[in-house]
Amino acid sequence: MIIILGPTASGKTRIAALTAQITGGEIISADSRQVYRGMNLGTGKDIDDYAVDGIQIPFHLIDIADAGSRYNIFDYHRDFEKARSLIVRKKKPVIVCGGSGMYLETALGLYSLLESPVDEAFRKEAAEMSDADLTALLNSISKLHNTTDTTDRERTIRAIEISRAQNGSDDEAAFRKKLTNANNNLIFGIEFARDETRRRITMRLKERIENGMLNEVEELLNNGIAPDDLIYYGLEYRYITLFITGKITQDEMFRQLETAIHQFAKRQMTWFRRMEKRGLEIKWLNGLNAPEMNAELIVKMLNLLEK
Repeated sequence: MIIILGPTASGKTRIAALTAQITGGEIISADSRQVYRGMNLGTGKDIDDYAVDGIQIPFHLIDIADAGSRYNIFDYHRDFEKARSLIVRKKKPVIVCGGSGMYLETALGLYSLLESPVDEAFRKEAAEMSDADLTALLNSISKLHNTTDTTDRERTIRAIEISRAQNGSDDEAAFRKKLTNANNNLIFGIEFARDETRRRITMRLKERIENGMLNEVEELLNNGIAPDDLIYYGLEYRYITLFITGKITQDEMFRQLETAIHQFAKRQMTWFRRMEKRGLEIKWLNGLNAPEMNAELIVKMLNLLEK
């Protein structure tokens, strides 16, 4: 497989589409929110980026769940394997593109996914814990987990339950074997200087608001999705819902959301760096290159390995 990862607003989708065009491959998304139908601008789907020279590049695991539902990592593991098998049967390259750390690690086979039931005893205990304490607990019990899923308290609690189920399921030797298998794939990261990432995030946020992101959230609410269900998805859906329901002003919405996305991108990069420290081999590409150039670099490296 070819893996293309990067923080939000890094332009990885376009690079993946251009790579797919050259190689004849198909793309599997590794984004935890783009699975939901009707949540387009808020999740940054960038569907137009999948069209290259008027040809639609095939993609998978986007728009496969109803907005308001709670798609989880076990659902993703099941659906990823189905999509990957389908592409392999077509004898086409599999290109995975996304920024959700746990989804990427699942695609790479780094998790032993055990069913993890709701732990009612722990949830009573968690009710007395601060958000900071929950985040610290999550980090203390996970091999590769970082704080990408900690934008919402309930998501953090669920991540702890999942991590507890995984903890101890692999010894170090088993994990190293999985890591070796993961490194048999070509893994590329799109990298910018931090200031450039912040600039791109702010510019993209303004564009999405101008293109109707507030209307998108309002329509979801009007279609019967409860405010708490939208807040669960974090970031754009949290702050825009708080604005629409009168909890914060529009100026507060923009400022708080901008800050939250900047922090989210920083956490994504922290996750990727921790993946590297554990032994995952990521080849970093300069995000300031034209997308076409980065796609050509990916294909060039792929061709070298195939010789």
